[in-house]
Amino acid sequence: MFNDDRFRITGRRWPVAAAVIAVAVTMGAIYAMVPADRNDQTAGEAANRAAGSGYSTGAVANFVIRRTPEAVADVTFEDGSGAARSLSDWQGRVALVNLWATWCGPCREEMPALDRLQDELGGDAFEVVALSVDRKGREASGAFLEEVGADSLALYVDATGKAMFDLKAQGLPATLLIGRDGRELGRLLGPAEWDAEEAKRLVRAAIAGELPNQGG
Repeated sequence: MFNDDRFRITGRRWPVAAAVIAVAVTMGAIYAMVPADRNDQTAGEAANRAAGSGYSTGAVANFVIRRTPEAVADVTFEDGSGAARSLSDWQGRVALVNLWATWCGPCREEMPALDRLQDELGGDAFEVVALSVDRKGREASGAFLEEVGADSLALYVDATGKAMFDLKAQGLPATLLIGRDGRELGRLLGPAEWDAEEAKRLVRAAIAGELPNQGG
C-alpha cells in the first residue's frame, strides 16, 4: 500500500494545496487562452503579418495586420470619473486600445512609451485608449498611471475584466489598432516600444487610411 507522508494531503495542508491549484487555474485562464489548433493560428498570423510587412517592422515587428478589418465587440467600461464609456465612442477616430493591469510587469515597461505616443500623436484623429482590466478598479489603476508618469493617458477601467475576453486577448498586454469605422485593423500581443518610429509610422498610416487592409 502506498503510504508516503511526502505525498499525503491532510489536515491543514489541503487548504493550502487547494489555494495553489485555484491560483494556477485562474492564471491559466488568463495566459493560456489560445486556440486548440495552434498551428493554424500561427500560419494565419504569418500570412497576415506578411500582408502588412511594410508596417510590421522594428519595434512593431510582431504586429499582426488583418487581411480584412474585423468587427470588434463594443465593450463597455468606465472613465476616470466613473462615467460609462464604450468603444463605439471612438467611432470616426483611430484608437490604439491597450489592455493592461497593474500587476502586469510588461505593461509597466511599455506604459511610458504609450504615454509618449499619445502626447505626440493624440488628438481629434487618434487616441491611445489604455484600458485597465485590473479588478482593483479605478483607484489602483489611476495610482499606477501616476506612478509611471503617464500624464497624457486618460484613465479607462473595466474592473470586471470582461473586455479582455470580448476582445479575444490571449494575454496582457494586448494592443488593438481600431480604424475610424470601428473595425480592427490589427493587433500585437505583448509589450512594444510604441513611441518608436516604426510604431508611429504604423499609427500615422492608419490615421491616413493607408494600411494595406484599408484599401490604400
